Amino acid sequence: MTPFTAELVGTALLMLTGTATNANVVLVDTKGHNSGWLVIATGWALAVYVSVVVANPYSGAHLNPAVTLGLALAGKFAWAKVLPYVLAQLLGAALGSSLAWLLFKDHFDRTPTPLLKLAVFCTGPAIRNHKLNLLSELIGTLVLVLVVLYNGQAGAELTATHAAIGLGSVGALPVALLVWIIGLGLGGTTGYAINPARDFMPRLMHALLPIRGKGGSEWSYAWIPVVGPLLGAALAAGLFGWLG
Repeated sequence: MTPFTAELVGTALLMLTGTATNANVVLVDTKGHNSGWLVIATGWALAVYVSVVVANPYSGAHLNPAVTLGLALAGKFAWAKVLPYVLAQLLGAALGSSLAWLLFKDHFDRTPTPLLKLAVFCTGPAIRNHKLNLLSELIGTLVLVLVVLYNGQAGAELTATHAAIGLGSVGALPVALLVWIIGLGLGGTTGYAINPARDFMPRLMHALLPIRGKGGSEWSYAWIPVVGPLLGAALAAGLFGWLG
């Protein structure tokens, strides 16, 4: 499997299993309806585990444009590879979230509340305060990328087909636990996108897919889970270089 394919497949698995967790909790008449935030945070953590296991041997398992950017800014990843990785992540996020919609289509049709349908696909603030919402996404991503940088700095190598540093450099189970604590501790304000592809592409799919009674896609908020993670990744790279 090529690195591009690994990033696409890995991100698709991340978004399929993570978005399906959201759907199982918030949509009407599912087996997991109203099972709560702990289920959502755990589901996304395990979604990361599954995707890292698949992608890591081939791409380093970035699965996130913010991770790719942070590694490149820190000098741990070749800039020539950034655009292909990000493109694969975006395509994978669109594919995975669309498959989750198809899987739960009957439940989307039965759910009367447009905001619940949107919540399956993308994040939104518990309290709308753009400055603090942006800070929340920035800090959550800073924690993620800084841990990846420190865990991957020893012995990381780049070759023509492999990128040894990424989420996989932390280890599939440790990075799942890392995402779990970010969700449990930092995620309650915005839903912790900490990944531009995780929010933007599913939001776009929400806008494009024929979802009955879906309402709007909240594009006025959509910049926060994109800009916040990118700023957090850049700050993590800067701190990594400064702290040594």
